[in-house]
Amino acid sequence: MQTLRASKCGLSTAQLPAYILDVIDALTKAGYEAYIVGGGVRDLMLGQNPKDFDAVTNATPAQVKEVFGRRCRIIGRRFELAHVYSGRELVEVATFRAPPKKEVTSSAGMILRDNNWGTIEQDFVRRDFSINTLYYQPRKGIVLDFCNAVDDVYSKTLRLLGDPQTRFEEDPVRMLRALRFSAKLNFNIDQRILDIFTPELTTLLRDVSPHRLYDESQKLFTCGHLNRVLPMLNEFNIWKQLFAEVPPNITSFIERAARNTDQRISIGKTINPAFFYAVLLWETFLERCEYYLSRGIVPAEARAQAGLDVLKKQGTRTIIPRFAETFIREVWEMQTRLLNPKPQQIQALSAHARFRAGFDFLLLREKSGDAGTQGMGAWWDAYQVMSNDERERAISQYNRQRARSRRKASQDEPNLKQTHQQVEIEPLVNEPEHKSRRVRKAKYEAEERAVIASVNNPDGIGADHPILKRKRVKRDLSQVTFGPTQ
Repeated sequence: MQTLRASKCGLSTAQLPAYILDVIDALTKAGYEAYIVGGGVRDLMLGQNPKDFDAVTNATPAQVKEVFGRRCRIIGRRFELAHVYSGRELVEVATFRAPPKKEVTSSAGMILRDNNWGTIEQDFVRRDFSINTLYYQPRKGIVLDFCNAVDDVYSKTLRLLGDPQTRFEEDPVRMLRALRFSAKLNFNIDQRILDIFTPELTTLLRDVSPHRLYDESQKLFTCGHLNRVLPMLNEFNIWKQLFAEVPPNITSFIERAARNTDQRISIGKTINPAFFYAVLLWETFLERCEYYLSRGIVPAEARAQAGLDVLKKQGTRTIIPRFAETFIREVWEMQTRLLNPKPQQIQALSAHARFRAGFDFLLLREKSGDAGTQGMGAWWDAYQVMSNDERERAISQYNRQRARSRRKASQDEPNLKQTHQQVEIEPLVNEPEHKSRRVRKAKYEAEERAVIASVNNPDGIGADHPILKRKRVKRDLSQVTFGPTQ
């Protein structure tokens, strides 16, 4: 172990937010050891802005709870942690781990229980990658390095502590973390890891909870380098372990969506990881829709059932939460509504809660070369920046174009009916309709009287009988009592 000065590692308390210092100070004041550890220290040394900070201490989760009271919540069963709230921020506080006295593992070697408390010297050995084993004490201004992790940080090398085969068997999710760190930090993966990273090894991910795999997939989508991660998922045979029925080829649509996601993160915009799931599962959803349509199911019901099927199948690998499933299905349903909107509903549709997500999805499809969008992505893009008068003109123009398309479709309909061998009865005489409404009304009344007279009529009532010529007498409503009567 070596103790380094924080200033030589490029670290200072001025770089740290107040909430992490608040947690470190509270634990130190209570008589416990407390350090900042993990990705926060690593990113500060690399000159990056950490997304969050984690703390580690020799206090047990119950003792951390005593220090922070209602601000603390203990979570986890396999790996017990304390979540401490400081204002609106959340700090994950872990206790020093020791090697288990009696290992509780699965048949594949995955650790099922890991709640043995120990010392800081025992704790660093339990961590996965060397670059995450730097312990920073901001008030003392020191960094504890137990395994030359500083050298790995500066040489940009991703190295596992211990035997890589054993460490991946203990926790297969470390395979996903290795790819994410490599893509995010642009680090080279140690050759010892590459040697054992085989397709057979990736099957260990089947033993991991689908809930946890969903959380890890979210981290992949939001790491800011999704466009770099996706090819690595294919290269290391992890794609088929995460996505049930999604073909492993990265289409133009998926690539453009990944690039767009990274751009939004780089400029500080929020993203919804469920949106990228909607992109990944889109082709599978369309195939399932075609299956139900071929069986004669109406389009709306076919889309609804196809969405349920696809998400249920994906749930065997990564269980998507109910609210995220609802979001994905609404984005898919918005595609139909945005492609052929009714003119009178365009304004209300642009104010829909899912309009922005549905529009982004449609525009990405169009830019990736999907001819099925019919140019509506560009139309909605232009519509959003128009003034009210321009929007009215655009809707009028869209309405006229829609009417022309419907007329053309109606002209082609006879040919379509002949194709399906549907015989239509045509009138014997094609007599043009008179322009005068009064003349047409008199004609229809005469035809009606003739039909009534042609029915079996033993009393001899003809078409000109007075009973057929009588007019309806308008009643005097002023003499009618409305409402309940006694």
